[in-house]
Amino acid sequence: MTQLETLIEAIPKYQPGADLGVLARAYKFSAASHQGQQRASGEPYLSHPLEVANLLVDFKMDVTTVTAGLLHDVLEDTAATKADLEREFGGEIAELVDGVTKIGKLAFSSREERQAENFRKMLVAMARDLRVLMIKLADRLHNMRTLDYLPADRAKKIAQETLDIYAPLAHRLGMAKVKAELEALALGVLNAGDYVDLQKRVAKRRLEREADINQVIAILQRKLSEVGIDSQIRGRPKHFYSIWKKMHDQGREFDEIYDLTA
Repeated sequence: MTQLETLIEAIPKYQPGADLGVLARAYKFSAASHQGQQRASGEPYLSHPLEVANLLVDFKMDVTTVTAGLLHDVLEDTAATKADLEREFGGEIAELVDGVTKIGKLAFSSREERQAENFRKMLVAMARDLRVLMIKLADRLHNMRTLDYLPADRAKKIAQETLDIYAPLAHRLGMAKVKAELEALALGVLNAGDYVDLQKRVAKRRLEREADINQVIAILQRKLSEVGIDSQIRGRPKHFYSIWKKMHDQGREFDEIYDLTA
């Protein structure tokens, strides 16, 4: 099954009646527009918008947003124009792609927390449509997953920007898993030695942490049941970056971090 077929099969499961024809047309348009272009990995450039579209499906975004994800780089990296998109796909999709293009041109130059916060506010204001931010987060997540192919200095710049701007943005949008992955990927670039060491330490404690979580959940559910409250309780291990940040900011060793679960 091709990636396009996977998208076409997945979307109706959460959006019955979606216009899947527009997705197929967008695939052809994106493929033609990016013809001959390659990623830093050497893969055809089309692999990137396809991965972005797949992530948007994982986020359960509507077919319009997924379609815009397939097209999100055509205004920036090809000869296609907004008028072309309006003619082929309508104004809504054209506006989404144009929005992603505009916020992609914003330059972040300061790590000062106040300036980072101002930048996030400006990014949100420029996006206008929440779906633009979802596409941008999917774009950033796939780019972070493939940073290994970039020169070290450029990779570090992107990783730092991700920590300062995009991970907090994901948090504000309620996308905890995306935030955690962005932070972990950034940590792996900016502090590779610490990241590898932390991976090993966390792996050694994984079974113990999972047992602790399950034990606490069982106790809480029993207590709630005793007073007639039905409940669903979930726990999770503390994310890598959260552990590293606490160790770094508070000068503590791994074995001194006692809240490895949440």
